[in-house]
Amino acid sequence: MMRLDHVSYAVGPDEGLAATVARLADALGIERVKGGVHPRFGTRNAIFPLRNRQYLEVVEVLDHPSSEKAPFGQAVRARSEMGGGWMGWCVAVEDLAPFEERLERQSVPGNRKFPDGRELTWRQIGIKGLIADPQVPYLLRWDDGTEELHPSQAAEPQAELASITIAGSRDRVRDWLGLDDPEEKVGDLNVVFESPSGTPGLLEVTFQTPKGAVTL
Repeated sequence: MMRLDHVSYAVGPDEGLAATVARLADALGIERVKGGVHPRFGTRNAIFPLRNRQYLEVVEVLDHPSSEKAPFGQAVRARSEMGGGWMGWCVAVEDLAPFEERLERQSVPGNRKFPDGRELTWRQIGIKGLIADPQVPYLLRWDDGTEELHPSQAAEPQAELASITIAGSRDRVRDWLGLDDPEEKVGDLNVVFESPSGTPGLLEVTFQTPKGAVTL
């Protein structure tokens, strides 16, 4: 079983995290939740909790050695230097082993500490794939016992993710995810594919919000 967990929006080089978050909050008509620092990746984020255990992440690269070494930090920096915007989408799975075997590398740990000392931990894989081909998602597995710390639970959701539009190939994405059965989907998400006019990648995301349908 796999499902879309979250979508990631990278801060532009001149706007900064606070201004980007304020702009998106105004567009969506919902409130954000302060995220935190990812020390292993050299990034920090803010969160918009969504229904169906999903969320929108706004992420910014830090001037930190980890951001130069960690693929996730590299991906955020690259998207930021391109002007910011949609960086990618992330699929949660119950078992990363098949992907580790197919990609011939191990997943890496991630963590974010809360002010009260609690720690959200997970493992992820596929950021190098996203860097090489931005239409494909990266994958993660939240560690057992962290269910209550999932970012979607940080506040009462005020919106939900309705669809994502990808400039790319459905066959390419399904092959990346190992979806051999044509009936198998990533949860119930509506994924729309368009032929890329430039670089493939996550083109736009539509949310159902207090303002109605909003596409960013």
